[in-house]
Amino acid sequence: MNWRRILVPVAGAALLVAAWRAYGWPGVAVAITGGVMWALLHVTRVMHVLKQAADRPVGHVGSAVMLNAKLRAGVPLLHVLALTRALGEQLTPKDEQPEVFRWTDPGGSHVTAEFRNGRLASWQLWRPAEAGGGDLRGESGASGGASTTAD
Repeated sequence: MNWRRILVPVAGAALLVAAWRAYGWPGVAVAITGGVMWALLHVTRVMHVLKQAADRPVGHVGSAVMLNAKLRAGVPLLHVLALTRALGEQLTPKDEQPEVFRWTDPGGSHVTAEFRNGRLASWQLWRPAEAGGGDLRGESGASGGASTTAD
């Protein structure tokens, strides 16, 4: 169960009650103003991230290796979009859980990320074999560095 859907409205109501008891209607007005300000800041951040992502090709990132190094389990999809500055290529059907997205860099490396309920659950870096006889190596962020082979 997603407790945030319950706790946020309860905390908002508790803040309004506390503002009413402490300062009356002026306290309620200040509490509502603070809530509206927080909502506007959140919407502004979402719009900024999506505007940056709209200007780039879907599923591309400057460096998959650097993206892999910056990812952390539990971060929201919006945070990953801000890191990549691009929408990921969706590999699963729309609205199916878990959601899987892929970002590819110009060298052919890619990061495949799995999101559950909008939060990063696991990810995997895949790098192509090097021309000098290198092997296929994969690095995983959330699964403890397990290696994988090519797709």
